[in-house]
Amino acid sequence: MSSTGTALPLTTTPRGAGLRKLVLTEAKLYLREPVTAFFAIALPLALLLVLGSAIPGFREAVPELGGERVVDTQLPAMMIMLSVVTAAFTVIPAVLALYRERGILRRMSTTPASPRNVLAAQLMLNLATATVATALTIFFGHLVLGTRVPAHLPWFLLSFVLGVCAMFAIGLALAAVVPNSRAASGVGAIVMFPLLFLGGMWIAREMMPELLRRLSDFTPTGAFGQAMRDAWSGTAPQALHLIVLAVWAVVAGLFAARLFRWE
Repeated sequence: MSSTGTALPLTTTPRGAGLRKLVLTEAKLYLREPVTAFFAIALPLALLLVLGSAIPGFREAVPELGGERVVDTQLPAMMIMLSVVTAAFTVIPAVLALYRERGILRRMSTTPASPRNVLAAQLMLNLATATVATALTIFFGHLVLGTRVPAHLPWFLLSFVLGVCAMFAIGLALAAVVPNSRAASGVGAIVMFPLLFLGGMWIAREMMPELLRRLSDFTPTGAFGQAMRDAWSGTAPQALHLIVLAVWAVVAGLFAARLFRWE
């Protein structure tokens, strides 16, 4: 099944080969119906380039950001976070809920293919999408807007991996509790937009009231966005933010594993 709901063919292949076939089939369907790719890759990139080019203030030093320009770390980090959150809170819950709703997972349980391969294929595909979106954001942001490239790549990669794990774990937790695919989109949006706000999508964390900023520190989006920005500017992310991301990943992952229903 693609992220737009196309049914995936069921085959009786060995587990390793079955996973590879699932990933390849899912990728082909994904490319054939690229609506999700638009929202996860093209839209954040377009917003980065349009906003960075159209708003002169985004290319000027901002005292509240420590003299940085908005296009240096704030805007690209938020666009990367938007891409990851879109995949985690809208795509993953909707697709897995539709699999369960149509009985595809139940039917797969009677074949050598494991229903967990479906889960693994979805996670791998969405991880690839987030990675491509991140690479394009960094490349075109630097090429068109003069955006910095991440100054401390190892810390940036660690922040990215922890952030993706935390967001995808929450997405799996949502998939575990939503009753059907139609409800998944609504529930995902209800969770996504407040978290994007707390992550600094519309108001930079530096400009938030102190209480709101402290609350943001303990949200997955606030920790994710700030950790990326810190690494982007060349400083190590705060230990608090890395711990917050790890805790969200573990807790949400355990919650999803405990409550997830294959049928």
